Amino acid sequence: MPVWQQLADILRAQIERGEIAPGKLLPSIRTLMQTYGVSDGTVKRAIADLRSAGLVKSVTGRGTYVAERK
Repeated sequence: MPVWQQLADILRAQIERGEIAPGKLLPSIRTLMQTYGVSDGTVKRAIADLRSAGLVKSVTGRGTYVAERK
């Protein structure tokens, strides 16, 4: 399994368990890079996967937030 997918799965699980609540800011790309020891491309790809699944929304200049649940 690619590293970006492993990271996306970790973040998805945290979101689904409520560890990162709807409307809350995800950790920064830099923080995720340092926490998981991965490159910025890996983090960006994982976030893109979560965005395409509708779990997060990115706001330019502000960060990425957990999407409100429907």
